[in-house]
Amino acid sequence: MNKKSTPSMPNLPARVMPEKVAEILGFSPYEISVLMRLGLLKPLGKPAPNAHKYFCVTEIIELSQNRDWLDKATRAIGKHWREKNLREKGQKSDGSPPAD
Repeated sequence: MNKKSTPSMPNLPARVMPEKVAEILGFSPYEISVLMRLGLLKPLGKPAPNAHKYFCVTEIIELSQNRDWLDKATRAIGKHWREKNLREKGQKSDGSPPAD
């Protein structure tokens, strides 16, 4: 059998909201919005910034099995949190203090 098997995901609809995407991929719901902003996840259609976002469940399941994509997304989230923490501490991303 050369056919790839997909994990059993009973009762999943064809499109899912970010909370379910987070559950499937192992990220927090907040991190899903970060991945969208970075272009690593794309919602269906062209939703307005304040509209509900939906994702194709088969695409999300494929991403959950793609090690390269997961690695890239994980590194992007790590970088996001590092930069956010540095901003909150008042430092530049290169580690130097802000100029007065």
